[in-house]
Amino acid sequence: MRLLVLLAVLVLAVTGCSGADPARPGVLSVGIREPATLLPADLADQAGRLVTGALWTPLADYDAASGKVTPRAAESIESTDRVHWTVKLRPATFHDGTPVTAQSYVDTWRAIAAARWVSSPVFTKLLRAREITAPAPDTIALTLDRPSGQVPALLSAPGLVPLPASVLTSRDWNAFAKAPVGNGPYRLDGGWHPGSGGTLKRVGAGKAEEIELRVGEPGAQYDAVKAGTLDLATEVPGEKHEAMHADFGDGSHATWALPQAGYLAFPVTNPKFSDATVRHGFALGVDRAALEAGPLAHQVDPAKALLPPADAPGERSGTCRPCSFDAAAGKALLKQAAFPGGATVYFGPGAEAWTRTLVVGLHKALDVSVTAQASPNAGPLDGPSTVDVKPATASPYELLSLLASESGYTDEVFMQNLALADAAATPEEAGELYRLAENQLLRDLPVAPLWSGHGHAVWSPRVRDVTTTPFTGPVLAGIAVS
Repeated sequence: MRLLVLLAVLVLAVTGCSGADPARPGVLSVGIREPATLLPADLADQAGRLVTGALWTPLADYDAASGKVTPRAAESIESTDRVHWTVKLRPATFHDGTPVTAQSYVDTWRAIAAARWVSSPVFTKLLRAREITAPAPDTIALTLDRPSGQVPALLSAPGLVPLPASVLTSRDWNAFAKAPVGNGPYRLDGGWHPGSGGTLKRVGAGKAEEIELRVGEPGAQYDAVKAGTLDLATEVPGEKHEAMHADFGDGSHATWALPQAGYLAFPVTNPKFSDATVRHGFALGVDRAALEAGPLAHQVDPAKALLPPADAPGERSGTCRPCSFDAAAGKALLKQAAFPGGATVYFGPGAEAWTRTLVVGLHKALDVSVTAQASPNAGPLDGPSTVDVKPATASPYELLSLLASESGYTDEVFMQNLALADAAATPEEAGELYRLAENQLLRDLPVAPLWSGHGHAVWSPRVRDVTTTPFTGPVLAGIAVS
């Protein structure tokens, strides 16, 4: 009898230490970080996109590698001249019961364009529509200022999903982010609880009846999946990276490309860095593997091309020369260009740790004085800067134009190829032109590619059918749980 009581106490103790209730049939438990916000158009973090990817259905899915468009909330996105575009919508309702109409999109996009949100440049710099109207409840009409074949890619951006009339009228974005109302396969039941999480209830074509989103530290969530008290962990910290392949060697882990990449941008108008030979010398002096294994904690891949996998049309064979680490060649190029020595590398918020590691490596590899400094709030820079780019869309146009802007690069041929790629009639033609533009940047090197981000997830034996996309990570609606 005493043995039975002791066993019962031990069982209760173990259950209590797990910090989680026993698994329930049809309920998927998911570990995530605290999202920065749940306002779709202002998102750039993986956790926020994971959640909003279940709460909203985008107009379409766009695959950058193939240029394939898969309609979702839209029935079609079409144009006969690439200037006038028509979007036909499928019937849908918001989680508050109000209809999703073409006007919902038009009003949402006007609000996004007027705000300083992450997705605002899609309208102000990329789409550049002269007019967006709703001629019918199920029809959106766009008239652009020039021919563009990139419209399906841009409109597929996860931040361009519709908002209900209630928040478009109130403009209370903070309150809405705590209790968002979407048009997707799951609704948020009872709002979001910072530091704790929230519960998603199925209202559409999702596999799990309910999804428990638990906010926590990735290392603890990884251990909870191993212990069987959590179904899915959506991030794997650096110290668990190598163990992941053994701990989840049955295939219950995934790695996917993120829409994020790091670069070293040179001030091409500054005399010290106006010579491409100098820029190539610095690029060859970067030990990208040391960044990946060190301060970036196995959350990135060393760059192999200028365009990261999440944004690249097709695959590039091999590693680009400026993506290689060759200290001797880099030092020789600086000597050839008579580089006077001495450089300051500037960094922005969140990039100090890996920039300082980069600077130490450059000094050692190239034998020149290199220091790191926080970027000033205004004024031109006299040295390179590290840039952490998180595109809002899967279109290469966004990233290539941004990188040119960061360095002050204005080459006429490059700009012409970029414009031709934007106007191209087919994804294949656009892809070829984007590669031409990328190759020119790799030759002139106003920016040196350093790394591209990737995500990790691990899951328990209860979970199956895990797929991922660059912007959402694991597609929650597609995951089945026993």
